[in-house]
Amino acid sequence: MSYGQNFHEFARYERQMGYASWGIAGQEKLKTARVGLVGCGGLGAAVALHLVRAGVGFLRVIDDDRVSLSNLHRQILYVEKDVANRCYKTRVAAERLLEANSGAVVEPLVGRLTVDTVESFMHGLDLVVDGSDNFAARFLLNRAAVRFRMPWVYGGVGGASGMTMTIVPGEGPCLRCVLSEAENSTDPLRDYGSAVVNSVVTIIAALQSTEVYKLLIDPASRNRDLLAVDVWDMSFCKMMVERDPICPVCSGLPGAEVGTHEG
Repeated sequence: MSYGQNFHEFARYERQMGYASWGIAGQEKLKTARVGLVGCGGLGAAVALHLVRAGVGFLRVIDDDRVSLSNLHRQILYVEKDVANRCYKTRVAAERLLEANSGAVVEPLVGRLTVDTVESFMHGLDLVVDGSDNFAARFLLNRAAVRFRMPWVYGGVGGASGMTMTIVPGEGPCLRCVLSEAENSTDPLRDYGSAVVNSVVTIIAALQSTEVYKLLIDPASRNRDLLAVDVWDMSFCKMMVERDPICPVCSGLPGAEVGTHEG
């Protein structure tokens, strides 16, 4: 049944379907999409809420962390009782997301993205969003995305600043091309330190979510630059980045189109 025939679904999404670049056809693409999310903390929680409320039909979320008190100032899916109950983030997130949109399918995975889990996590997905807090996970995701020719959206925050970039293997640089020095960092745990202003988290997550919509609805409209934001200085900077011809991850990759998920 199309959105034009289902009044309930049409009423839910009519405001975004009214945007000319979105429309009913775009909403149908979101409904059948299968998206993965690595991390369900500050960025991940906000991205998940955007995607499920917008009508993304399937969301798989992986995170091994429990909700803590220091999460609450920026991780918008969680509340104080989740801290008291030592809840796993993905399980709480799934419950809250389904309260917002019972028509979605949310698959919560309690665990870490590792060399042993990355393939099963990415199986059957259209694209992946980065909501992690460390470059070790991101570079693992990057290598897997190149191998599977799967688009993914990078995001990171720290202090009052953040960055995001949309990566389509074969159609531009991969993360290793742009941030090669981070892969060799001696501090693999955190990428930007522990301090963070909650408003920059929301902004980067919103930009990441928008890139997901564009990849699903109109891939040609995706952002092709590295975007840096600082909310304290109120600065926004787009930096054109190029593919590294000797990148050990993607240099031998021929051109690739945005793929579709496996059945």
